[in-house]
Amino acid sequence: MMWFFAVLVVLVMGGIAAVAAGRGAPMAEVEHDRLRVDVPEDRPLSAADVRRVRFPLALRGYRMQDVDALLDRLAREQDAREAATPSAPEVRGEGPIA
Repeated sequence: MMWFFAVLVVLVMGGIAAVAAGRGAPMAEVEHDRLRVDVPEDRPLSAADVRRVRFPLALRGYRMQDVDALLDRLAREQDAREAATPSAPEVRGEGPIA
């Protein structure tokens, strides 16, 4: 009789593991509970847009992927601006004034 209960427990635990692994009915779609960083997608960012950005906090600070994504976009836009403007002659200083 003890063996019967042991086998029954193993089968029940295996069934629970199969459902948890996704072999049963699909689970509901995951909803992200974090705020979106709202920046305009249809135009280049302005200084005011950057000042308004607030990153949602994660467990140990900010989500690095959110910060990295915004910094990458800012870098691309700055590169595009620099490529569009004619380069000014470089001004060289004569060193520190003593």
